[in-house]
Amino acid sequence: MKKCIVVRGAGDLATAVIYKLHNSGFKVVALEIEEPLAIRRQVSFCEAVYEKEVTIEGVECQLCKNKDEIEKTLSQDKVALIVDPKGEKLSEINPVVLIDGILAKKNLGTTKDMAPLTIALGPGFCAGEDVDLVIETMRGHNLGRIITSGRAEKNTGIPGAIKGISKERVMHSEHSGIMENVCKIGDIVEKGDLLCYINDYGKKYEVRATISGVLRGLLKDGAKVNKNLKILDIDPRKEEVKNAFTISDKARCIAGGVLEAILKNGIYPIN
Repeated sequence: MKKCIVVRGAGDLATAVIYKLHNSGFKVVALEIEEPLAIRRQVSFCEAVYEKEVTIEGVECQLCKNKDEIEKTLSQDKVALIVDPKGEKLSEINPVVLIDGILAKKNLGTTKDMAPLTIALGPGFCAGEDVDLVIETMRGHNLGRIITSGRAEKNTGIPGAIKGISKERVMHSEHSGIMENVCKIGDIVEKGDLLCYINDYGKKYEVRATISGVLRGLLKDGAKVNKNLKILDIDPRKEEVKNAFTISDKARCIAGGVLEAILKNGIYPIN
């Protein structure tokens, strides 16, 4: 696993980073939690936790259980993913770069001593203290910029606008319970359509579309959710169904910033 890169988290933004690094020739291992809750599941390598293997835009990701399986997967030109939320396998993997792509808006345990170069995505980290570098994740002029000292912009909690629609396109659960999906990612929905239920000990709460568009993201059927958790995302552009199944422009920009940071620090893939 010489010159291996580890990415903590494999949601949609972290997946874009993994995808970019893999296609640039790096060997990448993703670390995930036992029950990841990705909204944009069709473009998130964390789904390998449930499906064992997933392919996103031609790149395969394989769930592994130990170091031997990781090495075998990497030798097959695939991304390796292992359930290791605390990074306990880092000493075995010995990465040259560690990237925190959890996007929790706070540091969940990443430190500068985890790898020769450490990078974090978004708010919750201070470049030069918690990690070496931070990549800006806020939409706008600085998206994807490398921060060498200080912090990324604070999370506003307001989704980026698409066709002038912002808050309405992202929905949060009003109850705790279990997801029971009626629709699936990629479906065209109309405002008021029933999308899913939240089942709280047999009492079902309806979740209906706040706007019309394409159901771009939806938590997995059977997922356990807490009140106020983000559960789905609607893209108001009905003509852009393919966007539900491809990496976003924002994610690609962030991934480019990560690749730039790695190359700028003299770390190159093995030829």
